Amino acid sequence: MNKGYFYQPSDDSYLLAEVVSHYLTKIQISKRIIIKVLDMGTGSAIQAKNCIDNKIKMSNIYSVDINHYALKEARKIGVRIIKSNLFYKLNKAIKYDLIIFNPPYLPEDKHDKVKDTTGGKYGDETIIKFIKNLANYLEEEGICFLLTSSFTPHKKWMEIAENESLEVKQVISKKLFQETIFVWKIVHK
Repeated sequence: MNKGYFYQPSDDSYLLAEVVSHYLTKIQISKRIIIKVLDMGTGSAIQAKNCIDNKIKMSNIYSVDINHYALKEARKIGVRIIKSNLFYKLNKAIKYDLIIFNPPYLPEDKHDKVKDTTGGKYGDETIIKFIKNLANYLEEEGICFLLTSSFTPHKKWMEIAENESLEVKQVISKKLFQETIFVWKIVHK
């Protein structure tokens, strides 16, 4: 990883931001107030910025990343930052109304072993760890938007989600070159 490097927004980031914007606009129309937002794996902080643009208070947005350069980027926009590998250093007493995660989701290969894009040997290892802990940090009826790829195995993490009382529904998909990306809405039942 290059000095000062963090994941830069790409088609996946923009699609996820579009879904989150639509959701936040819909929520504001219905007068529901989002109390706490968790931007997991913040990278460039595009999702945190998107939440601010959609009238979520900076003090209610928590950006989490293992990369301190990404956290420096998030700090510039005034949100709360937490250096952590997924939920590891988060306070279990704090629950979030909305969690947004564009994880590393590609299978490891000899050309791409960077942690910001590679989600492990099969591509789903980071997602599985995330899903196993999601219900502990998501308010009841809280929502998570998760992005995956057609290169990401889906069966195992979806089974885990079901066992954790998480309802998973595909919101949108978009074909990009050789892959399709998906945004999933996960609700804590």
